[in-house]
Amino acid sequence: MREITPRKIIEMKGKERIAMITAYDYPSALIADRAGMDIIFIGDSLGMVVYGEENTLNVTMDQMVFHTRAVSKAVRRALVLADMPFGSYEVDTDEGVKNAIKLVQAGADAVKIEGGYDHRKLVRKLVRMGIPVMGHTGLTPQRYLRLGGYRLMGETEEEIEEILRDAKALEKAGAFAVVLEFTLADVAKLVTEEVSIPTIGIGAGPYVDGQVLVWH
Repeated sequence: MREITPRKIIEMKGKERIAMITAYDYPSALIADRAGMDIIFIGDSLGMVVYGEENTLNVTMDQMVFHTRAVSKAVRRALVLADMPFGSYEVDTDEGVKNAIKLVQAGADAVKIEGGYDHRKLVRKLVRMGIPVMGHTGLTPQRYLRLGGYRLMGETEEEIEEILRDAKALEKAGAFAVVLEFTLADVAKLVTEEVSIPTIGIGAGPYVDGQVLVWH
């Protein structure tokens, strides 16, 4: 077992800042791990920064498994987190379980799922099976068609309520952390204060428990 576990990440809330970075291959993962990152993340962002896609919607499970296997071989200390790509869990819970298992078998210590309240049943089932889950709310790139593009979230009362509902639903379902992407800083601060699990920001201001950066 690697040194950084989901339990360790939870214990860091309010005590230590959490450092998370993407890696998609063996050498970048090796560098990130030796630099002391807490979480090394195989994100579906690889579709854009590695394969040149315009968005993340075309990333496949086969790609995620391939890159997760390469990254996991390099990491000794950090928690290895793998993204569930678009279409790998939305159809039904059983499909999501099968695909999460594939990522764990490829070397992931945990998986990340975009969305919160809508996928609380899947999160709960995975956690009960022993697969740690990180949630993701605010801007959810896999839903950018519905959102009307990549835009700042939390500017309306409705969006604030939805983000907070997602985070609380993820906490209740057993997620060990939640990503807040491109969300107003004051809203991210509110969420961070309202939930007992760590919040990881990406373009969400300074009031979160940790930050994630796309390495490229």
